[in-house]
Amino acid sequence: MENTVPRTLGFIGSGAIGAALARLAVAAGLDVVLSNSRGPETLADLVAELGENVSAATPAEAALAGDLVVATIPMHAYDKLPAEALAGKIVLDTLNYYPDRDGRLPELDADNLTSSGLVQRHLTDSRVVKVFNNIGARQLFTLARPVVADDRSALPIAGDDGEAKEEATRLLDVLGWDAVDIGPLSESWRCEPNSPVYVTPYLGEAPGELEPGDWFSWSLESSGGVVPAAEVRALVEAAVRGPAGGNLPPGVEPDMISGRRPEGA
Repeated sequence: MENTVPRTLGFIGSGAIGAALARLAVAAGLDVVLSNSRGPETLADLVAELGENVSAATPAEAALAGDLVVATIPMHAYDKLPAEALAGKIVLDTLNYYPDRDGRLPELDADNLTSSGLVQRHLTDSRVVKVFNNIGARQLFTLARPVVADDRSALPIAGDDGEAKEEATRLLDVLGWDAVDIGPLSESWRCEPNSPVYVTPYLGEAPGELEPGDWFSWSLESSGGVVPAAEVRALVEAAVRGPAGGNLPPGVEPDMISGRRPEGA
């Protein structure tokens, strides 16, 4: 594969994370093809908002159109990803496992696989890269910076294919982020829910002591704090593997997580 910046970014799932990434992609001059589980017509408002370089399609059509494809749907729907249409593609996996939302997934509970390993097992002929899963949608957008900026933040990436990780790194650079390679998919637990690099470092300093529900509301609106590559590396290295899956704060419903609207909404 030629090492070039992608021209078209496909999306399977167009919730808050997908919409934030689509906005960054449009700002970077990329074409965007959005999709969700409810049909292209339900994305008309978002397409109109984002402009002429954006279109809506079915998940299979978005998969075929994208030079790179972002999968941003709930973990329990991972096996609905269109494997045939995604064959040969680099798939950027933002999925996180929340048992309260997704139900129990035995392969993950047994630590036989990471969530991205399970996605890769389903997408046998694709190259999966874990990325964009450890940050809230607002901070993903507000912390993006040009290449020359001194206050650039970084995101971890993991994958089993070196070339795929290089392509993902180039995309991150275009969208306003540095990348920290944390290894193969088997190491992607280091940026999953409950890990030190998951969400909290990117939020900045909270305004005093907050109750869990208030903290969650604040996190959705915070413009965030800079997390440079060196800090991301240190947080990743400090991770200790615990039980799979994230825990929802008290008072937070399953469809409220991820920044956000439900992933893939």
